[in-house]
Amino acid sequence: MSNLFAQALVNGVIIGLLYLLMAVGFTLVFGVMRIVNFAHGQFYMVGAFATYVLMTLWGWPFLLAVLGSFVVTSLLGWTIEWVVLKPFRHDELNGMIATIGVAMILQSAALIVFGPDSQIMPQVAEGVFRLGTAIVPASRLYVAVCSVFVLACLYLFLTHTRQGKALRASVQDMEIAMAQGVRAKFMYPLGFSIGVGLAAIAGALMAPLFSVSPFIGSTPLLKAFIVVILGGLGSVPGAALASLLLGVTESLASSFISNSLAEILIFALVMAILVVRPAGLLGKAGV
Repeated sequence: MSNLFAQALVNGVIIGLLYLLMAVGFTLVFGVMRIVNFAHGQFYMVGAFATYVLMTLWGWPFLLAVLGSFVVTSLLGWTIEWVVLKPFRHDELNGMIATIGVAMILQSAALIVFGPDSQIMPQVAEGVFRLGTAIVPASRLYVAVCSVFVLACLYLFLTHTRQGKALRASVQDMEIAMAQGVRAKFMYPLGFSIGVGLAAIAGALMAPLFSVSPFIGSTPLLKAFIVVILGGLGSVPGAALASLLLGVTESLASSFISNSLAEILIFALVMAILVVRPAGLLGKAGV
């Protein structure tokens, strides 16, 4: 029993790190543009397919393929923000509706190019590691380390670069940021492209662990939305805490109960926490 608990705990932390990548990207987009990006899951799917193509068809190493998927998806996100979402920068409702259209276009394009069947990617690492009583496949540990590295790079960018600080200021209050000289017309596409790029990295890292198909974006989008609400809207530390809590709860419930009951337990947990703390775990009232 203790071995199973440790195994589920480690798996939950690894999945939680990937949820965190999705949630931070989701938070960046919402913070800058004030819209719920319903295409976030499809950008996750784009990142997974980009990695699949670069690795299996072009023969790129995994890490280089992940970097390539981030670049490709970020450029795609910048283009979509500039061409499609720019007219809705101050129209949140129609902006959200536009992201639904973007999601449908991306999914349909993936269906046309790759078909509806799932694609399997090779493992990125062989062997296993022992963490206490838990046995972790090397590929999962590899993905976890990559996730931590990406999050550390994002932290350094947001706290130690001029553009990163400007982006943080824009997330907190765009009007005050503009009054301090931040160029909003640059922050909108920058925030959107980095946000969807993080979703692409999550998809790229998840791709070797699971199959890749045009329909894989729905569940990560839902989990990212849960994490953002549970952690507190706009709170990155809250998203980190909520991601780990969600990942561990999901893994433990799936191991000891069942997958279907795990989903029920997750939503029950979210509702219970929000009843006690309506602003989320680390959110501020009124935000």
